[in-house]
Amino acid sequence: MSKHAPDAPVIVPREKLDFDLEGDIPQYWFGGDAFKSRYFDAMSTIFPEGERYFISCVRDFRDRITDPQLLGDVKQFMRQEGQHGIVHSQYNDRLRRQGIDVDKLEAFQRHMMFNIARKHFPAAVTLADTAAAEHLTATMAEALCEDSTVLAQADHRMRAMYAWHAMEEMEHKAVAFDVLQKVAKVGYLRRTLALVFVTLGFNLNVLLTTSYMLKVDGFSRGQRWKMMSKGLWWLFGWGGLYTRLTGKYLRYFKPGFHPWDTGVIKSYQVWVDTYNRTGDPIQAGEALQALHA
Repeated sequence: MSKHAPDAPVIVPREKLDFDLEGDIPQYWFGGDAFKSRYFDAMSTIFPEGERYFISCVRDFRDRITDPQLLGDVKQFMRQEGQHGIVHSQYNDRLRRQGIDVDKLEAFQRHMMFNIARKHFPAAVTLADTAAAEHLTATMAEALCEDSTVLAQADHRMRAMYAWHAMEEMEHKAVAFDVLQKVAKVGYLRRTLALVFVTLGFNLNVLLTTSYMLKVDGFSRGQRWKMMSKGLWWLFGWGGLYTRLTGKYLRYFKPGFHPWDTGVIKSYQVWVDTYNRTGDPIQAGEALQALHA
């Protein structure tokens, strides 16, 4: 744990979780909304290779870490990220059965991350990308879990999967950053430019994949245009899913910033307590949903 947050949560890898992903989850599981469902499905196709990339970028510096606490956090970070990849890969099998060419999508991710970024950029640069991505995902996690209305219409199994992922993002959100600052000694400019690059790249990737999925689903170009326009407003419009957390996102650009400056979301402890008591991530997700209902 960082000196910035003596009360930071313990990073706990939770393995062999059952989200009933082989069950009768509707294709448009987000309240019947095709865009919202496919937007999150698009993210799921990115996660397996993305998590493997994050693990590799942090592992580059593991042998240079002398702080036992940070070394332990890195180990748990890698275990958590590995589990995220496994669960999303299980869900992605559903997408394959729906006609989505997940293999092609993952091959593209693998090429961009490992054949280009990992081969042609210094390790410090890809670590900066990882730390930036962790800030982005932690901010997204807060957007999903602090307002119970966001996932209220989602299928309870999908809500549970994303809640679990979000809570573990909360736990390890400072690990890559601490390696970046304490071990790689990356400066302010490289750190902040990485967030700009990652934010643009991630959103472009997800939105293009969303559009592709809607095309596979049989929607016409005009229908997709209307869906994407409405969806973009839901995400980035006034009071949108992400714009409501613009302030926390922008803190990354503050000199001296540390991920624990933003603390842990209030609902985190409710999720952890429920999961620890029941061992069931679906019940934990429902407890989270009921918190502000």
